[in-house]
Amino acid sequence: MSTETVKKPSVLFVCVHNAGRSQMAAAFLTTLAEGRIEVRSAGSQPADKVNPAAVEAMAEAGIDMSAEIPKILTTEAVKESDVVITMGCGDECPYFPGKRYEDWVLEDPAGQGVEAVRPIRDEIKSRIEGLIASLTPAAR
Repeated sequence: MSTETVKKPSVLFVCVHNAGRSQMAAAFLTTLAEGRIEVRSAGSQPADKVNPAAVEAMAEAGIDMSAEIPKILTTEAVKESDVVITMGCGDECPYFPGKRYEDWVLEDPAGQGVEAVRPIRDEIKSRIEGLIASLTPAAR
């Protein structure tokens, strides 16, 4: 085994309020990547708290997001990330050359009940599984 340190890939999820989609994506990536990927999330206009329906939907999937707090998007967070995934924040996200950018078009769970959030949660999980596969060498 090599003792050289390999820099973990880092991902930043950005949406406007950092209360639903980006929080669910960060929680899934943190759980499913098992420490192989550094995870950040932020919002261009963070809400006061994480969407309770998103917290409930994630709890159903076995992930506790109840302690998460929406965070403000900073240029430092973008600079420190290898991959920036935006979710409906449009032109409010700073752009730096050399980063991998993806825009995930997902329905906004704001103001919706848990029934409406479940399909969004499941779509995010599916995309996260693909993201992990693209960022980590195949586990053998």
